[in-house]
Amino acid sequence: MVIVSALFVQAFQMSIVVLLAPLLTGIVRLFKARLLRRRGPSLIQPYRDLVRLLRKEAVVAENASWLFRAAPYLIFAATWVAAAIIPTFATGLLFSWTADLIAIIALLGSARFFLALAGMDVGTSFGGIGSSREMMIATLAEPSMLLIIFTLALVAGSTQLSAIAVFMTSSQVGLRVSLAIALIALVMVAIAENARIPVDNPATHLELTMVHEAMVLEYSGRHLAMIELAASLKLLLYISLIACLFVPWKLVAFGSGPLAYLIGLFAYLAKLAAGGALLALFETATAKMRVFRVPEFLGAALMLGLLAALLRFVSRGL
Repeated sequence: MVIVSALFVQAFQMSIVVLLAPLLTGIVRLFKARLLRRRGPSLIQPYRDLVRLLRKEAVVAENASWLFRAAPYLIFAATWVAAAIIPTFATGLLFSWTADLIAIIALLGSARFFLALAGMDVGTSFGGIGSSREMMIATLAEPSMLLIIFTLALVAGSTQLSAIAVFMTSSQVGLRVSLAIALIALVMVAIAENARIPVDNPATHLELTMVHEAMVLEYSGRHLAMIELAASLKLLLYISLIACLFVPWKLVAFGSGPLAYLIGLFAYLAKLAAGGALLALFETATAKMRVFRVPEFLGAALMLGLLAALLRFVSRGL
């Protein structure tokens, strides 16, 4: 009976992330429109866009290889697995032993690898430019993320998300400068990894500044639907990760009653809505930076991650 209950909760977790991802994208777009005093699209518009793309025929270039066709499914699968093992509303899930921060970074790195290869596969200039820019971002974002993980592992004594979340809710945490710096660095990395303003603008197709969009210009139909859903999942993943690590309140322990799970679910939905609103507010108040300034932005995140790790190393109280 315990195994059946654990399987049900884990299956619910895997389903809810993929169902909520387009809704989170809709929340960000709606908040941005309202902040700009526009009516904005409906909250369910991302679902409509996905259905419309799935109904269309996928047009593939003649010189595209099998990798171009397989990449959208591989990217979606890797991102979905990474998003599904993060404790969103409950800890101690069936697959919580796999919910390691390093494993999540490896899954996201694999998805980025396939996306960059797919961008270069057809041989267009835009695809090559987007892939090279994506790899430039990865060379700074991934070391920053590893330093953030190193800091959290030093503080909590584990890289497993459930263990870190439980530690963060305990009285042993207190106010730590290293955690505050790590949070700022993680937010900067999340903005860059999700191609959001000021690093990239997913709403435009300006060839001089495109990063993510340049790699997926050749995709259409169901292939583009998979990539768009994977992008929404990645945004949900990072907001869930920040909520799990730094705002772990109302996370339910495994084996709690249905009412506790319901409260945890509502708390998670509130955190997602708050994260989407804050992202929309930040993007409305910030201008898109030029591409050659992106290394400076991510370099600051790398230095903050290094500072957080050093502070934790030299002083156990910080």
